[in-house]
Amino acid sequence: MTLMPADLSGLDLRAEIERLRKERNAVILAHYYQRPELQDLADFVGDSLELSRKAAETDAEVIAFCGVKFMAEVAKILSPEKTVILPDMAAGCSLEDSCPPEKFKAFREAHPDHIALTYINCSTEVKALSDVIVTSSSAETILAQIPRDQKIIFGPDRHLGGYLNRKFDREMLLWPGVCIVHEAFSETELLKLRGQHPNAPIAAHPECPPHIVDHADYVGSTSGILQYAKTMTGDTLIVATEPHIIHQMQAALPNKTFIGAPGADGNCNCNICPYMALNTMEKLYLSLRDLTPRIEIEETLRLGAKKSLDAMLEMANGTIGKGDLGSR
Repeated sequence: MTLMPADLSGLDLRAEIERLRKERNAVILAHYYQRPELQDLADFVGDSLELSRKAAETDAEVIAFCGVKFMAEVAKILSPEKTVILPDMAAGCSLEDSCPPEKFKAFREAHPDHIALTYINCSTEVKALSDVIVTSSSAETILAQIPRDQKIIFGPDRHLGGYLNRKFDREMLLWPGVCIVHEAFSETELLKLRGQHPNAPIAAHPECPPHIVDHADYVGSTSGILQYAKTMTGDTLIVATEPHIIHQMQAALPNKTFIGAPGADGNCNCNICPYMALNTMEKLYLSLRDLTPRIEIEETLRLGAKKSLDAMLEMANGTIGKGDLGSR
């Protein structure tokens, strides 16, 4: 008889997950945007691609990816011989949803003189339709290697693409997708918060819209923001990205204060990613116990997507996982 989540109340979930981790020869990965309890028990916590590379380097037979579906798919693309499980297959991504493969294919065909530089927050099918994948940590290095006269499609995040266009004076053609988390920040509330903490710098993810990024003292990926927190001279930082990253900041820097940038209601609750929140301790336990749900990718599709990821890894050459787009 299969236990339902309601039947798990008497279990020591952490102990059971530890037992299954050993029995399954599993590695547990958690993105910075996961609940603190999942971050605390993970073998590795980090950015999506950084985590997939960590998994590929281990001798684990099972990868339990506490993140969203496209991240687990990247792990499977890079480690096809491993079993990759995701605690909740409904953990999607608004950026991925904004870019259906058939529409992206038509968009590419309408602009045959453009190459597709595509943010990693997309489906495996869109990766297979792309030339080079980028992360927020590798985008600058990769864009610098592409001749200025080469026309570029950038998707699915128009805010990240627009930030790169402005910073490097490019004219990439932008797909109109956005991240619902970073779109929710309020400029008015951010300025109120800065008024309360006039000496506190603002660190923002480049998925934020321009009216947030323009107020930032530092712009970078989740890993980059964490590194900035470690090196900044002040004792207070305003953080404009999904607020669960603050758990890692507080653990690493207990003497500093981190304040999540507010949404329109004046708090950061609306900026919690609803997809990341679908993963729970209970679902992770069941996923390790039953080895489901599994990520499965047809081999021709996997190889097509791997080409664009390999291009990124070659062009990024050591920037992956460093997470730094740099100061504004």
